[in-house]
Amino acid sequence: MSTTTAIARPGEVLADLLPASRVRDVALVAGGAVLTGLAAQISLPVPGSPVPVTGQTFAALLVGTALGAGRGFLSLALYALAGIAGVPWFAGGASGAGAPSFGYVLGMLLASAVVGALARRGADRSVLRTAGAMLLGEAIIYAVGVPYLALATGMSATAAIAAGLTPFLIGDALKAALAMGLLPTAWKLVRK
Repeated sequence: MSTTTAIARPGEVLADLLPASRVRDVALVAGGAVLTGLAAQISLPVPGSPVPVTGQTFAALLVGTALGAGRGFLSLALYALAGIAGVPWFAGGASGAGAPSFGYVLGMLLASAVVGALARRGADRSVLRTAGAMLLGEAIIYAVGVPYLALATGMSATAAIAAGLTPFLIGDALKAALAMGLLPTAWKLVRK
């Protein structure tokens, strides 16, 4: 089967271009969890916020998009469960479910599945569609993470938005721009 034939099939994500096997799927799920854990170590504190800027959200959305909804969700579930069990790969080497920022990890589970489903519909093949998928994924992460932050810290909704959303908007726009370049470019490269 040629690469062009494989790409022409509707409903594929980048991971589907690799030869199919259970070993492939297990390796992709584990690799996505590790990538997310490594990206979480790129962590910069935000003054006045218990939530740091990390590469974690970008990795989670990239994993969901590249692996598809099912494998992306499983990958982020493995990441979350291993972190709860004590693997120190949440932001800044943390682990456990007690951190005020754990809601963002839960949001990443849902977001990875949504962007993965959108990728199966071709949302990762053009710049504008990739931008839309990434922005929706980020919105899902915040829709879970910010309320969790408010509950975990006792912050008001306004304070949680100020500490857990507003400082991250510029960085998230940059992450979306990076994905807008990366994913459609990857598809162009495999088409050659």
